[in-house]
Amino acid sequence: MEAYQRGDTRAFEVLLNRHQRPVYNFLARQVGNPALAEDLLQDVFLRVIKGARSYKRQAKFTTWLYTIARNLCVDNARRAKHRKAASLDAPVAKRGEEGRSTMGDLQAHKGPAVDRQVIGKELQKRLKAAIEQLSEEQREVFLMRENLNMPFKEIAEVVGAPENTVKSRMRYALENLRNQLEEYRDLAQAVH
Repeated sequence: MEAYQRGDTRAFEVLLNRHQRPVYNFLARQVGNPALAEDLLQDVFLRVIKGARSYKRQAKFTTWLYTIARNLCVDNARRAKHRKAASLDAPVAKRGEEGRSTMGDLQAHKGPAVDRQVIGKELQKRLKAAIEQLSEEQREVFLMRENLNMPFKEIAEVVGAPENTVKSRMRYALENLRNQLEEYRDLAQAVH
């Protein structure tokens, strides 16, 4: 980022190549809409460009970057609450059809047994739904910790809360997920 501030445009390409995919994944999981996540991703990097001069290396670049991404998600959520119409970009699922999971492939690649495949697909759907049911505060902390491997201290800086509050949100998120997915514990043990 400091090289980009000095006018090295190739440095921005490096930043974009390095951070585009993880930021998109974070946004997609936060907003639950790939098209909206693409739009927000563009906004994030536009803000990086516009804010380059004011960027100060007080914290890690990723902390600053994810703070921008998070703030855009919060702004989007606020705007969405005021809108009553459904988004034209939202995917339309017909009864009986399954959409692509954004949770990634949770199964091994070497052809697991059919019963594991069925359980794995169902678990992916349930896990995604369970994550979406978490409060906004719990979901963002969970996603930053589990998908981005961010330390609690850095998450605290991004969300603007004390580190102990962030840890508490993570604990509640895990408890909520555990409660929502309780039935799969017995099922998974039966398959093994």
